[in-house]
Amino acid sequence: MTRRLPKLSALLVLALASAPMLHAQAGAAIPPPVFLWPNGAPGTLGNAEADKPRMYAFLPKTRSTSAAVLVIPGGGYEHVAMGHEGFQIATWLNAQGIPAFVLDYRVKPYRYPVEIDDGRRAMRLIRAHAAEYGINPNRLGVWGSSAGGHLASSLGTHCESATTTETNTAPANTDSIDSQSCKPNFMVLEYPVITMEAPEAHHGSALNLLGANPDPALRREYSNQFAVTAQTPPTFIWATTKDPTVPVENSLDFYRALERHHVSAELHIYDYADHGCGLCGSISPLSTWPMLLRNWLLVHSFLPPNAPPAPAPEPNSAFWPQGLTGPGQYNP
Repeated sequence: MTRRLPKLSALLVLALASAPMLHAQAGAAIPPPVFLWPNGAPGTLGNAEADKPRMYAFLPKTRSTSAAVLVIPGGGYEHVAMGHEGFQIATWLNAQGIPAFVLDYRVKPYRYPVEIDDGRRAMRLIRAHAAEYGINPNRLGVWGSSAGGHLASSLGTHCESATTTETNTAPANTDSIDSQSCKPNFMVLEYPVITMEAPEAHHGSALNLLGANPDPALRREYSNQFAVTAQTPPTFIWATTKDPTVPVENSLDFYRALERHHVSAELHIYDYADHGCGLCGSISPLSTWPMLLRNWLLVHSFLPPNAPPAPAPEPNSAFWPQGLTGPGQYNP
């Protein structure tokens, strides 16, 4: 028998009764977590908070669109930047009437394929409950930052079917939710990690995802610029030329692959040196990028012309909100 999620209202009542209210940023309450596998995730290493991947459903009071976005923060596959690359992005989307789901996925010491499978499960879970969330399952995008951009682009390039290296690593305890597609209908990639191969790879992300000595075939397979096809979703990318953490070639190579395969794509490169600024509200040369994204969403009809205006990006909130627990928890 299929076990369905509790109704959203019941989830909210339970969270309000059992936990103190947390906030994404000024005035925005963090919704209760939705666990990806309520009865235990496949490949789990234990039963602590770090072993329970989850997402947070930010549903705007007034909808402007049937589209929605799964937001995947970065963190080098070692932590998850739930604040400025997760909750803050979700509230920016909500202000324009766009539902958003923020993913807190398992990271180090977990290795491939766990992180990718957590992303796949989140996409499938949203689609399985699209009617409850009030969204169109065929208008579900993904927004990934840094290493979250690698996970997001993996969903866009590795969801059609299991590949050779994945055949023997698929989760054993599948359920009806796994019959849903995990492929996004569009992608937003900000300063993304794309490749796992030197010299352009972000060493920490590659090490934490694949380990110190991965199979060269697996390293190549998850260098996602090589996995682009004509069926890869429309994509918006932005980065900085002098990014000190993730070489800009990651973005350039992925864009070139999209262009070669005639995939609708837009790329914005700022002549600046920064990484990890989210909406970049405190950096005036970069704070224009969210409006470029809004225009792209309008052009592709994921946002209607009469949608509420985009709010000005605020200064970054904390990397990890105080009082929050989860797999990607950052403890400085």
